Amino acid sequence: MKNVPPSMREDPIWRLPAYRYSLYLADQLQAAAEQMRRVQTRRTVDQLLDAAHSISANIAEGYGRSSGPERAKFFEYANSSARETREWLFKVRHAFDPATASAYIDLVTRIMRILTAVIPRERAKRTTRARLPKRAKRESDPAAGDQS
Repeated sequence: MKNVPPSMREDPIWRLPAYRYSLYLADQLQAAAEQMRRVQTRRTVDQLLDAAHSISANIAEGYGRSSGPERAKFFEYANSSARETREWLFKVRHAFDPATASAYIDLVTRIMRILTAVIPRERAKRTTRARLPKRAKRESDPAAGDQS
């Protein structure tokens, strides 16, 4: 994405594909708002934009949580927002050429698949990041190698 400040690209959350994809999708849809409003009502377009912006916002909020179950809860919210976004995208698809509409729908479906895979893994992580003993951190980090 153009014009993303380095401070955002350097943040660890940037490594999450679902976050980057959802930020990109919301950015593209925001840029096309007037184009969509020529075909659909303002309310419908606003619903789409609200849902699309909510995906990355919920991922960001969940990423900041200290326990897996807390992160999973916000990733579930993001997944629900992605599903809602796809629904609204289908309703405004006539504002775009068929290839663009299909690409947006495919992208939000990809986001949903990523989140659907991540949620159970996060839910299974019971230990909080802040309270994880140092030894457990080393053992769980394959890049650290065998530290014992």
